[in-house]
Amino acid sequence: MTVPDRPAARLASASRAAVALAVAALLLLLTVLLGLAVGSVHEPPQVVAEVVLRRLGLGGSDVTPLDDRIIWQLRLPRVLGAAATGAGLAVCGAVLQTLTGNDLADPYLLGISNGAAVGAVTVIVLGVGVSGTAVIGALPAAAFVGALLAVLVVLALAGAHSRTLPASRTVLAGIAVGQLCGAYTSFVVLVLGDRNAARGVMEWTLGSVAGVRWNTAVFLAAVAVVGTVVMVAAARDLDAFAFGETAARSVGVHVERTRWALIAAAALVTACLVANTGVIGFVGLVVPHVVRLVCGPRHALLLPMSALVGASLLVGSDIVARSVLPDQEIPVGIVTAGLGAPFFAWLLWRQAAGRRATGSRP
Repeated sequence: MTVPDRPAARLASASRAAVALAVAALLLLLTVLLGLAVGSVHEPPQVVAEVVLRRLGLGGSDVTPLDDRIIWQLRLPRVLGAAATGAGLAVCGAVLQTLTGNDLADPYLLGISNGAAVGAVTVIVLGVGVSGTAVIGALPAAAFVGALLAVLVVLALAGAHSRTLPASRTVLAGIAVGQLCGAYTSFVVLVLGDRNAARGVMEWTLGSVAGVRWNTAVFLAAVAVVGTVVMVAAARDLDAFAFGETAARSVGVHVERTRWALIAAAALVTACLVANTGVIGFVGLVVPHVVRLVCGPRHALLLPMSALVGASLLVGSDIVARSVLPDQEIPVGIVTAGLGAPFFAWLLWRQAAGRRATGSRP
């Protein structure tokens, strides 16, 4: 019987991880380039390259002001914002699925989206003392405050009378707070709002990156990068969590402190993203499962791969959202739901089939 060469096995595993990351990064690059070229006005690849090179001071002088505005000022920040949002949601989804032990968890499990909707509805319908273009700036701020308050209430309820944060109680608290926020938004829209307000609320809750400009794109990118780095730094603790709390404690993980910190980080990242792009569902649910099927459950690879794949998915979905209909753009949340819902159904079917297979064994 031969003993496996552990250094060789680790080297082979690292090589496979590097190849997977390189392929995912290449896919993201190609998707970004496609996002810069496709839209209501088609831009040839050479024009895209010239605009980017010119802005970076590397050449590309033969560029019209219109091409520069379309590609650099409108499309590139939108594409970067979509990539950052997709990456952040996917990483948060992977972390929350591990921490809660719930395969169907996503970043909105903690009532974050409904809390953000409370802030958005308060601005759109009630105005909260602002009018005209001031609403545009007040909307993300109010959505962020609403999302953050919802998370704080959830964590307070889940950790009431103790310093622990049980996964099941956290999920139930998130559902309760989400339902309460949903009741508020429905009441305000139906009773106090008009047709225009209802349309504005619907558009926001379906999500969009159409209004992302450079300042917002840079903020979203910073949030996604910092959040991903923080969660990748906790990859070993998350690997231990995947085997249960007992296993995590046995290898020296401070279970409650780690869970509090990572759930709070995921909630904060999601709140920042939702406040600026609206509610974009299914990315945080679908992407981690797809990556696990391909690359396995190790979080040191799972989290960066989820970030890259999530970024590609949302950039691609935004391309579809702004090009599938002539002279009309649909909310990107509709596209992600159209892609995610069939996968969600397949996941449920797969889980049921797995239970039947396990139950049939002697």
